[in-house]
Amino acid sequence: MRTSVLFGKKILLGVSGSIAAYKAALLVRQLRNEGAEVRVVMTSSAQDFITPLTLATLSSYRVYSDFTENSDQGTWTNHVELGLWPDLFLIAPASANTLAGMAIGKADNFLLATYLSCRSSVMVAPAMDLDMFAHPATEKNLLTLQANGVVVIGPETGELASGLHGKGRMTEPEDITDFLRAWFYSKQPLHGIRVLITAGPTWEALDPVRFIGNRSSGKMGVAIAEAFQEFGADVSLIAGPGCVSSSRTFIERIDVESSDEMAEACFTRFPGSTVTIMAAAVADYKPWSVSPEKIKKSSEHIDIKLTKTTDILSRLGDMKQPDQLLVGFALETENETENALRKLSRKKLDLIVLNSLRDNGAGFGTDTNKVSFVFGPEKIIVCETKSKKEVARDLTMQVLEMLRK
Repeated sequence: MRTSVLFGKKILLGVSGSIAAYKAALLVRQLRNEGAEVRVVMTSSAQDFITPLTLATLSSYRVYSDFTENSDQGTWTNHVELGLWPDLFLIAPASANTLAGMAIGKADNFLLATYLSCRSSVMVAPAMDLDMFAHPATEKNLLTLQANGVVVIGPETGELASGLHGKGRMTEPEDITDFLRAWFYSKQPLHGIRVLITAGPTWEALDPVRFIGNRSSGKMGVAIAEAFQEFGADVSLIAGPGCVSSSRTFIERIDVESSDEMAEACFTRFPGSTVTIMAAAVADYKPWSVSPEKIKKSSEHIDIKLTKTTDILSRLGDMKQPDQLLVGFALETENETENALRKLSRKKLDLIVLNSLRDNGAGFGTDTNKVSFVFGPEKIIVCETKSKKEVARDLTMQVLEMLRK
């Protein structure tokens, strides 16, 4: 399951001639572990420090280094096509010579020609001796590259290959990976947006053993949380008991059991959230009292007195500020649209996600859903049956459009 913003990203790694080239193997492996697709381009001098075979094995792609694939047959390697491929061109290590070539626009090796053809963002992780890094020519080249939009990572201060100690050491692969993760997050359309999502059922205790609950699995709410996290949002997920898990380590999960616990968690976090999506199936009623001991089976019938639970969605509608969006869910069995429109108005919502138990592929426990996005009587978007992950992405796009208005 996707756990990193780097999942699916296409990263072209350029490796130039430096003793730090050995770190490229670690960097490729870390990026692959994050789910990125990595291809490697090397200078000829880089191959004195690490073999193309090593990087080809780790990346699962051939390594690019020459303009010709077969000089006898006149077959050439398309550096232009390679330059158009990545989401990011990362050159690590970037030697003083490579930085100089980039700064003045040279194309006398395959890596530099690919750089000049590249349309994606470019980053460099310099690696050289401290005197080389401190030289005015290198400083000027880095300033030129930064002016051209190239992002510079490091270098760090430490022990260098010359035996000296100072600035010039390539940033460690794990730190580069952290930098890329943060950088891609900052480029996400929902970066910095706080999103609060509820998912799953609530269980209302009858006694220490039994409870009143419902059939919600939490799949829809968890899918929504993952979709918003993919778009860069800071997500808090309030999950009811038995709610399916997510491997997303970047999602804050707050586990609750009863409607009272869910209400408390919502009321605490709602004021700090820009978007709140109430996908949980919260019980409408709970036992008037909870037996401290297990209720014994002593007669043919038992009467359980129920009382209303807190209407969390209505309370949040009353608390909502003009800069907040509040989205509710409505699971109906009859008069679906009319009931959803009344709920939209009564609870001061910005959007209702409506689904009906009468539709095939909708409802509790399934991996699919069929929904309509109800903004008001003049705007209702009816969707086809889709996977819950696709529905979650559709909802994310609807919210993104609302935020941009």
